[in-house]
Amino acid sequence: MKHHAMPFGAELIDGGGVRFRLWAPGVETVALKLDTEGDRPMTAVDGGWFELRHPAAGEGSRYRFRLPGGLLVPDPASRFNPDDVHGASEVINPATFDWSDADWRGRPWQEAVIYEVHVGSFTPAGNYAGVLERLDYLAELGVSALEIMPVADFPGRRNWGYDGVLPFAPDATYGRPDDFKRLINAAHERGLMVLLDVVYNHFGPEGNYLHAYAPDFFNPQHTTPWGAAINFDGENSRTVRDYFIHNALYWLEEFHLDGLRLDAIHAICDDSSPDIVEEIAAQLRQGPGRERHVHLILENDRNQARYLSRDKAGQPKQATAQWNDDLHHVLHVIATGEIDGYYADYATSPTRLLIRCLSEGFAFQGEASPFRNGEPRGEPSSHLPPAAFVNFLQSHDQVGNRALGERLCHLVSPTALEALTAVLLLAPPTPLLFMGEEFAAAQPFLFFCDFGAELAHAVTEGRRREFANFVRFADPAALAHIPDPNAAATFTASALDWSVLAQSPHHFVLDLYRQLLFLRRQWITPRLAGMGNGAPQSTAFSDNALSVSWRLGDGSRLTLVANLGNRPVELPPAPGTRLFATHNLDEEAIAAGRFLPWSATWHLQAGDSL
Repeated sequence: MKHHAMPFGAELIDGGGVRFRLWAPGVETVALKLDTEGDRPMTAVDGGWFELRHPAAGEGSRYRFRLPGGLLVPDPASRFNPDDVHGASEVINPATFDWSDADWRGRPWQEAVIYEVHVGSFTPAGNYAGVLERLDYLAELGVSALEIMPVADFPGRRNWGYDGVLPFAPDATYGRPDDFKRLINAAHERGLMVLLDVVYNHFGPEGNYLHAYAPDFFNPQHTTPWGAAINFDGENSRTVRDYFIHNALYWLEEFHLDGLRLDAIHAICDDSSPDIVEEIAAQLRQGPGRERHVHLILENDRNQARYLSRDKAGQPKQATAQWNDDLHHVLHVIATGEIDGYYADYATSPTRLLIRCLSEGFAFQGEASPFRNGEPRGEPSSHLPPAAFVNFLQSHDQVGNRALGERLCHLVSPTALEALTAVLLLAPPTPLLFMGEEFAAAQPFLFFCDFGAELAHAVTEGRRREFANFVRFADPAALAHIPDPNAAATFTASALDWSVLAQSPHHFVLDLYRQLLFLRRQWITPRLAGMGNGAPQSTAFSDNALSVSWRLGDGSRLTLVANLGNRPVELPPAPGTRLFATHNLDEEAIAAGRFLPWSATWHLQAGDSL
C-alpha cells in the first residue's frame, strides 16, 4: 500500500468511513460539510485541532469545512480539489493505483542529467498524459531525470505553479492524482527519475484561506515579498513545520518521486536550529532515503554552501545539490553582453568568474555583491564536489523572467550556442536543460497566470512596472507590448511546437544535444563517483579564452579549452584523447592550436598516463 499517513486532512478508516482533521487555532468551532448532506459539528481537541469520524464518507466524497460566520473553506491538506482552489476537496484513496516499480531504487546523483518541464505548456495536451507520451523521446535524448515545475493546486487554468495554495493537491488542470502517478510509474519503467519543484516559502495570493482560521501559520515578525512569513520559528510553529515535512514525505512516499527541489529557500524565514530545510533533509534521509536514492535540490540565492556538505564517504549530509545561478549569469553576460539587473555583478572579469564557477562552484563565496548594495554573498564552496551544483544555460526563471520570454537561441548565434552547450553538457557538474532548448524551440516561455479580475489587473500592471527602468522599455509603447500574464494568448504562445524536430535548424541542434549527452554518458558519468572536488586546474589565457581541468574518480583528467569570444586566439592543446570539438574547428586548426571565435574542445587523459 503506497500511502503516507498524516495527522491532518482526510484519512480513510479501515472498515469504512473517513477521519477528518483540521488545525484551526484561530476559531472556536468548525463543522464538516459534505456535498451530500448538511453540516456536522467537529470535536475540538487539544492544540487547536478539530476532528470528526464520519462513517458514511468514503473515497470520492466531496467536503469542505465551515467556519464561524459561514465561510466554507477547502481542506489545506486536500489530496485533490477537482473544482479548483475555492471548491470542495475530494477524499482520495491512495492505495487504488497499481504501481509496477517495486524494484525501482532510483539512480545515483552522478548519473543525473535533468530536464525541466512545465506540464501545461510542454505538449499540446497540457497534462500528465501529454508528458508521458514524450518519455521515450526524453530517454533517447539522454536525460536521466525529469524535473517537474510545481503542480500544487493553483488558482485558475494556467500558472507556472509557484502560486500554489494547496500543497498536497496536484492541480486538476493536469489530471487526477492517479494520472500523475501513472506518469511517474512510466518514467521509472524507462529508467528516468522524477523530481518535483515544491514551494515552502509562501502561499499564492488567491485561494489561501489559512488566515481565516489558522493565523498561527504565519509569523508577522518576519516579512517577505508576499506578506507575513510562514511561521517556522514562532509560537505554535511545530504544527506548521510538521505540515511541510509531511508534504515532502507525502510526495516521495505516496507518489514515488525521486527527489524534490525546494524553491527559493533564501525567502524562508527561520531562526530555528535546526532550520526547516535541515529538518526536511534529515527526515528524507532517515525515511525514504534509507531504502532508495532520494535527492534534495535547493534554490538559494545566498549560496550557503553549508547545506551541501558531504560526509567522509562523499555522500550528502543534507541537500544533494543547488541550482548554480552564478554559472548561468556569467555565461549569459559573456554570450549576450547584457548587464541589466543582477547581471551587473558579473560584468567585471566574467571569464575569471566563469573559471571560478567551473572549478569551485559559486562565483560569489562571501564577496560583496554590487547588485545587493555591497552586501556579502555566499560561502566558500571549493571543497565541494562538482555534483553539488546544478548548472544550466536556461531555466524557467532565466527565460520566463525576461519581459518577452526569449530563449538563449533567440539571443546568440548558433555558433556561440554550440560552444556554450558543449561547456554545459560535458563539465562534471550536473547539467539541467529547460524544455525545448535541446531543439532551439522558437516559442518563448512567458510569465502566465489566471487570477481573478482584480488581482489579474494588479499582476499585469506590476509586471510592466518591473521592467520600466530597463533601457529597451523606456518607450511607453514598448512597455505596453509586454505580454499580459493573464491573457490566454500569453500561455498559448509558450506551448512547444513539436512538429519542427525534423526541420532546420532544429534538427541540427537536437543532434548536437544527443551527441553531447551520449559522450557524457559513455565517457564522463562512469568516472564521476569518488572524484571529490576534482583537484581543478585552470588558466585564463585572455579576456575570453580559458582552460579548466578536473581529476575524475578513476584518476583520469578531463580538460576543457575554450574561446568564448569574438576573436580567434592561439591556445595550447590539451593532453589526452579528444572527446569533442565544436564544428568550427577542423583537424588543422586543432593541431595548430588556433581557436576560432566561439569554439571549444574536450579531452580525456587516462589515469595511468598522468
